[in-house]
Amino acid sequence: MSPTAEISAAPETDILDLQIPGTPRVGFVSLGCPKNLVDSEVMMGLIHSAGGELTPKAEDADILVVNTCSFIDSAKQESVDTILEMVQHKIANGGRAKRLIVAGCLVERYRDEIRKNIPEVDAVVGTGELDAILEAAGLSRPAPTPTDSPFAILSSAQIARHASAVNQHSRPEGNGAQIQHEAGAPHLEEMWEGAATASGAAASRPEGDAREQSGRFSRESWDGATAALPTYLYTAETPRILTTPRASAYIKIAEGCDHPCTFCIIPQLRGKFRSRPIDSIVKETKQLIAQGVREITLIGQDTTCFGEDLPKDPATGKRPELADLLDALAPIEGLHWLRFLYAYPNKITTRLLQSIAKHDNVAKYLDVPLQHASAAVLKRMKRGGTADRFLQIIDKARNIVPDLTLRTSFIVGFPGETEEDFEELLAFVKEAQLDWLGVFSYSDEEGARAFDLDEKVPKRTIEARRRKLMKLQQTISRKKRRQWVGREIEVLVEGPSEETDLLWQGRALNMAPEIDGKVLINDFGPHEELVPGTFYRARITESHDYDVVAEILD
Repeated sequence: MSPTAEISAAPETDILDLQIPGTPRVGFVSLGCPKNLVDSEVMMGLIHSAGGELTPKAEDADILVVNTCSFIDSAKQESVDTILEMVQHKIANGGRAKRLIVAGCLVERYRDEIRKNIPEVDAVVGTGELDAILEAAGLSRPAPTPTDSPFAILSSAQIARHASAVNQHSRPEGNGAQIQHEAGAPHLEEMWEGAATASGAAASRPEGDAREQSGRFSRESWDGATAALPTYLYTAETPRILTTPRASAYIKIAEGCDHPCTFCIIPQLRGKFRSRPIDSIVKETKQLIAQGVREITLIGQDTTCFGEDLPKDPATGKRPELADLLDALAPIEGLHWLRFLYAYPNKITTRLLQSIAKHDNVAKYLDVPLQHASAAVLKRMKRGGTADRFLQIIDKARNIVPDLTLRTSFIVGFPGETEEDFEELLAFVKEAQLDWLGVFSYSDEEGARAFDLDEKVPKRTIEARRRKLMKLQQTISRKKRRQWVGREIEVLVEGPSEETDLLWQGRALNMAPEIDGKVLINDFGPHEELVPGTFYRARITESHDYDVVAEILD
C-alpha cells in the first residue's frame, strides 16, 4: 500500500484516552461490494444502539469511519484516497473530527502499515471484529433490549457510499461489472451474538479444512495480519442500520470462502466459509419486512455453498441447502421479490433450479461468475470447467427455469492467456448469449497464487481484449433489450433517474440492484406522481444497449 499524497505527521493517539463529550456524531464511508455494505450497516447499527448519532456530512462528524475494500489495485487505491480525504476533515480543513477509524478488508491486509503510513488513523477494525467498532469509537455496549427491533432504516443519504472500484455496470467504458469471485482476529468470545459458534454454524466445511492444511488461508507474509482468521458472523439479533432504498435490502447468508481460485485473496481476507442458520435468516427477513422492505437480495462469497457447514437435520440426515433457504423464505408474507447472487457453476443443482422455477417471487435469475471459458486458463485459475461444460449447465438451467436471466463475469489477461484462449472466450460468449456480462482486466495481486505465475500478459493487450469482449457483449445486450419492447412487466420504482431529471428509473425483477440495467420511465400513465419503493405495472416502449424505456400502466 502506498498513499499517493503527503500527509502531515501526527502523534499516534491512544483511542481509550481520547474522550468525546456528549453524543458523538459519526460519519461513515462504505466502499466496495454489497457484502461490505452489510458490514457497514452492522457497524452503524452497533454505534446507533450505543448512543452514537449518525451524520451524512463528514464536516459535521466527531468520528469518521471508512469501511475499505482491497480486492484489487483500483479498490486499494480508492480506499487509500478516501482515507486521506477523511484525514483532511480531521486536520487540514479545520473540521470537528477527533477520531478516524479504518475498517474492512484493507485492515486485514495492511493492519500495521495503515497506522504507520497514516498516523492520523486512530483505530483499525478488521472484517472479523465488527463489534470492536464500539471500543474504537469510545462507546460502551448497551444492555440488550429484546423487545426492540434490531433494525432501523435511514435515508441512503445518511451514509457516504462510493461507487465501487470493482463493482460497476456492464458497459464498455467501465472497468468491470462484477466481483471476480464472490468475492482481524476474533475480537472476544462474547462478540455481539455474532460469532459463528453463537449462530449455530459448524466450524468449517471439509474442503476448507483441507485447503487450510495446504496453505490456502496463510497470511504469514502479510505485515501485521493476525494469525487467526476472521470468524465473525452477524445474526438476526445484531443491530443494523439499513442504508439501501427503503423497499430493498441485502441479507448476508454466509461469510468467507474456501475455493482455491489463484487470482483471489478473499479467503485470506474473510476466512473460511461459514453459513448462517436458516431460522436466523428467516427471522431477519421477517424483521426487514416489518420495516417496509419488499425486495431481499441474498449475498455471500458463494451462496451456492450455503448449508454445507451446518449440522445435519436429524429427521432427514441431510444438511440444509440454498434450495431449502429459498423454500423457507419465498412463502413469507410481504416478501415481494427474492434473489440470490454469486453462484458457483458446479453448485447449480437440479433441486436449486427447481426451487427458483416454482416460486413466483423468486427471480428467474442466475449470477454465475464463470471467469473464463478456456479450459487451459480455468485450470491455471484453479476453477476447473470447460466451455462445453458451461454451455451444458446453461442449457439445463434454461430448460428448467423458463425465461431465465443469466449474468456472468470474466477475467481477461490472466497469466498465460493466449490469443487462442481469448478467441475461445469470444466464441463462448457468442454461443451462450448471456443477458448481463461484466469483464475484469486481470489485476496482479500480491498474496494471490497467480502473482507468482509466469507469462504475464501486457497491460495494453489486456485492455484491448477487454474492450473487444465488451463490444461483443454490447451487441448481444442490444439484441436482448430489443426483445423486451412491447412486454408488460412489474417495475420497482426507485426515483428520479441518476442521469437526467426528465426521467424516473426503476428495475424489473431480473435486474439486480446496482449491477444491471435500468427501466427508465418517461410516462407516469394514470398517476400524477410516482412513489419510490412502490411496484407498478409498466409496458416497455423502447430499448437501448443496456436500459429500456417504459410507460406506467397502473
